[in-house]
Amino acid sequence: MAKDLLYQRLLKPLLFHLDPESAHHFAVTALQLANRIPFFFSILEQGLSVPAKELRQTVAGISFQNPVGMAAGFDKSAELYPMLSYMGFASIEVGTITAKAQPGNDQPRLFRFPEKNALINRMGFNNPGADTAFETIRLQKKKAIRGINAGKSKVTPLEEAAQDYAYTFSKLLPFADYAVINVSSPNTPGLRSLQSSKVLEQLVLDIKKALGGKFPVPFFLKFAPDLAIEELIEGLDICLSNQISGVILTNTTLDKSSLNLASPPEGGLSGDPLFDKSLTFVKKAFNHLNGRLPIIGVGGISSGARAVQMVRAGASLLQIYTGYIYKGPFLPKEMNSSLVAELIREKKTNITELVGLNSQ
Repeated sequence: MAKDLLYQRLLKPLLFHLDPESAHHFAVTALQLANRIPFFFSILEQGLSVPAKELRQTVAGISFQNPVGMAAGFDKSAELYPMLSYMGFASIEVGTITAKAQPGNDQPRLFRFPEKNALINRMGFNNPGADTAFETIRLQKKKAIRGINAGKSKVTPLEEAAQDYAYTFSKLLPFADYAVINVSSPNTPGLRSLQSSKVLEQLVLDIKKALGGKFPVPFFLKFAPDLAIEELIEGLDICLSNQISGVILTNTTLDKSSLNLASPPEGGLSGDPLFDKSLTFVKKAFNHLNGRLPIIGVGGISSGARAVQMVRAGASLLQIYTGYIYKGPFLPKEMNSSLVAELIREKKTNITELVGLNSQ
């Protein structure tokens, strides 16, 4: 595809000449400038979308035009949602947003490994905080599905985590189609300890209580790929028992053995090396849940073929981030086109009929 080659041969080398965080800021600025050009994104949408009715489905009571979404971490400030809504995504997960504004960890904190199509990040939930995010989001026109991903502020003690999450949700849920409790980032000290079964269940109960005794929108939990399968199953059972609407599998991993480095940077690894682990988690979760909760698959989905694999493993929805960095803006279209082709090959009429076909 000529336009895809334009990214691979011109834009990507330019971006990769910059350090990763500078490249991200450059891309953000370019998108914001392009948004000032009348009809630019409406025209762009025509080239990046696959308007196929067979990709439409209802998940957790929400109608999705296609299964592909932008994962949390790309739009940390909630500023890019309007532009990303025109770029082939049916959903954009904003954040991670914390109750308090925070600059994140010291730089450098984002590292590329192009030979592996991988990133390591130790960003540390850098974001403007819930109050500023509120002012940004309330002025935006709603188009794609918007998820709000919330994390714990670094300065907030673990024992006060529920109130911290609840503050972010209370500010931003009026603009959310769904919400995510992020307890699985490796870059906030102590955060992953909230995944332990008793602590996690109490956290969910306390957040719900702080929000008035019920979740006003569908809530999802995002799990780390470094859990033992037994721990994952415990987490799934907590979701089933506490009105959680779905799960996201998975966050970044601390296992960097695939990079074959003596001293890799600290932080979470994402991209191609994560795919097999995420795929396994999705299969295990799908078999355990038996249709009781939907799964959003994320981690190393960098091609149409991998999108098909993840759906057939049991993911109703997909999210990308690192693959988007390496493959460019046509990746959502490639993924959706491959899913349509798979439906034709399997003689299926809707994406829901592909979910879990290879879960055993």
